[in-house]
Amino acid sequence: MDVEIGDLAPVLLEHAQDKIAVLDEAYTYVYVNQAVRPLLEYEPDQLVGTNASEYVHPDDREAVIEQFERVRATGELSATVRYRHATDSGEWVWLESRFTSLPDDILDGYVVSSRDITEQVAAEEDRRDAESRLRTIAGTVGDVLWMFDDEWAELLFVNPAYEDVFGQSIDALEANPHSFLEPIHPDDVPCVEDAMRRASAGESVNVEYRINPETDYSRWVWVQAEPIVEDGDVDRIVGFSRDITDRRRRERQLAVMDNLLRHNLRNDLSVILGNAEWIASEGDAPSRERAEIIRQQGQTLLESADKQREIIDLLTERSVPESIDLVPVVTDAIGTIQDRYPDAAIETTLPDSAVARVLHEVQLAVTELLENAVQHESAGTPELSVTVQCRPDAVDVAIQDSCPPIPEVEFRVLTGDWRMNDVYHTSGLGLWLVYWVVDLSDGHISFERTPDGNTITVTLPRGQ
Repeated sequence: MDVEIGDLAPVLLEHAQDKIAVLDEAYTYVYVNQAVRPLLEYEPDQLVGTNASEYVHPDDREAVIEQFERVRATGELSATVRYRHATDSGEWVWLESRFTSLPDDILDGYVVSSRDITEQVAAEEDRRDAESRLRTIAGTVGDVLWMFDDEWAELLFVNPAYEDVFGQSIDALEANPHSFLEPIHPDDVPCVEDAMRRASAGESVNVEYRINPETDYSRWVWVQAEPIVEDGDVDRIVGFSRDITDRRRRERQLAVMDNLLRHNLRNDLSVILGNAEWIASEGDAPSRERAEIIRQQGQTLLESADKQREIIDLLTERSVPESIDLVPVVTDAIGTIQDRYPDAAIETTLPDSAVARVLHEVQLAVTELLENAVQHESAGTPELSVTVQCRPDAVDVAIQDSCPPIPEVEFRVLTGDWRMNDVYHTSGLGLWLVYWVVDLSDGHISFERTPDGNTITVTLPRGQ
């Protein structure tokens, strides 16, 4: 049996999920479909014959009537408006309605199709509230908070601190997002551009550079950028820029004092060691013995000064962990130790590759651990084993020796359990260097003491 579309129209309207209504010129309901029942809790007959404006929230009524009048008076085909509609239980539901004017020979009235957007409006309000709170917080902090798109071509957000720190107006930055390179010292621009490329490729970046030509580029900022990945692709890049000018100034002052101290220490120790050697060659037996003590202690002080220099560099340069293959690092460290101590026997168990995310000073740390083990061997030929093992999220470097149990104070330095303000007596600064290299690489050190020796395991995060 053939069925005409016109015969199906009433059935289709009654089963539509959207509220479909027809209003006459006076804004009176002429027809309402069954979707009104689950949407607004009314029966269609309750609404037919009543004025639609009575159900619209007072704050929204003017806007709704204005859109209806536009369609009615101007002959426009349609208009859309959002508003709150009353339910039969006295609640309010957010609707998005489309007023449509049809030709007179089709329908004597105006079709209004409405859908429930309550959840959408609530989500939008939550987002606006969150953005408002974020802007309020961002406006009170001294750090520059910012967000760019993945290509750095659009500025999505920046807080007012930008103008004070960088010396450039936010309006200028919004007009031309690439102009944020302009306040950067020309010598530092290539470094910043490289960091931008890496962030766009999905890498977290950390960089320091000079800014603000108005201050003759005397201001330094520390910048961290984090790519936001959605569906496998970088969608935007967020980060902060912190003024570290005072910290840089203090570091320069400390570096000057450090250089002066080391220079004077070396000069004075050279005089002391020279005199000790003269006494050892010209003095009597008791004098020669005391001269040897002076010489050994002086040499130890010089070695401590070298270690101190390495630690100062490590703590002031603020290096960033990078992906490094630890197999050649460990191999080179073993080669250094065997050059210094030809009798040392070192066995290795190494994979083809073991990439960790670590500071480049890691080789100093491995060398220090090996040398510490060799120097504490008291039973003859030093025997060590080094094992590098890869795990899904980490790389382990285990150094095993046959030395007597290491003193508690020393392994507590390695594990970070020794407070800096505690009285500290140990063989040198080398273990502190090891601890800080591993700690700044987001790794950790574990320690096992047995009657047969010690095993120190350095665990570092996997790299790419």
